[in-house]
Amino acid sequence: MQWKQLNCMNDCRYYCMMQREGERQSRGLNPVKYHGKWPFIRVSVFQEPLSAALSAVNLLMHFTGWLSFFLLVNYKLPVRPQTKRTYYEYTGLWHIYAILSMNAWFWSSIFHTRDIDLTEKLDYSSAVALLGYSLILSLLRTFNVKDEATRVMFAAPILAFVTTHILYLNFYELDYGWNMKVCVVMAVVQLLAWAIWAGITQHPSRFKLWVVVFGGALAMLLEVYDFPPYKGYADAHSLWHASTIPLTYLWWSFIKDDAEFRTSTLIKKAK
Repeated sequence: MQWKQLNCMNDCRYYCMMQREGERQSRGLNPVKYHGKWPFIRVSVFQEPLSAALSAVNLLMHFTGWLSFFLLVNYKLPVRPQTKRTYYEYTGLWHIYAILSMNAWFWSSIFHTRDIDLTEKLDYSSAVALLGYSLILSLLRTFNVKDEATRVMFAAPILAFVTTHILYLNFYELDYGWNMKVCVVMAVVQLLAWAIWAGITQHPSRFKLWVVVFGGALAMLLEVYDFPPYKGYADAHSLWHASTIPLTYLWWSFIKDDAEFRTSTLIKKAK
């Protein structure tokens, strides 16, 4: 019963919004946001059809990228003869990254399909969790941290901050402006860490990494400089979703290259 009432309220908001936008368009006025959101044209149950579809494609890209990485480190690359574990020291961390990435894109797809309070909070929380973990992973890899105790020292303050921020968004105030600043800072720090590390270490796949870093920085501008949806479908956020698809393919390609590079390096040292 509550779900039907919720649908009725959302439908009422939608049709009132579209009627209002029709009136504004007839007067030559630009679109405005309603309840903090641009007016999108629905397609069936999809409130933001383009963003929902592109989120699903990003989810698929991360799944195929992780699957190829899993097959590489477990079945194609040599493993340690004593423990049968992979030589690559960051295998487990990348598996966690894949899970968080797929979770974030799953909830992004759901949220853009049906925008309600629950799906919005799950989408924002999942995105923040992914960014926070990505920041930790970038620091661990760029500083070549392999000791478990040192990894905990790196991760603990970031995990504490990210957890506090997620709780703030869910139980105090869903502040879009503050959340954007937090996400941009975390994104910029890790992009800089990867870019500088690639140059210093002369990693064999540094050019792939630089393309991802600079492409990601340019794509981030779409999140910062928002604009209304073209023809009611394509806004800045949906274009950001589109830009991350090829970057995700390159990103997982770099991760696999890094696994091969570290494995060959460690095998040579062991001989």
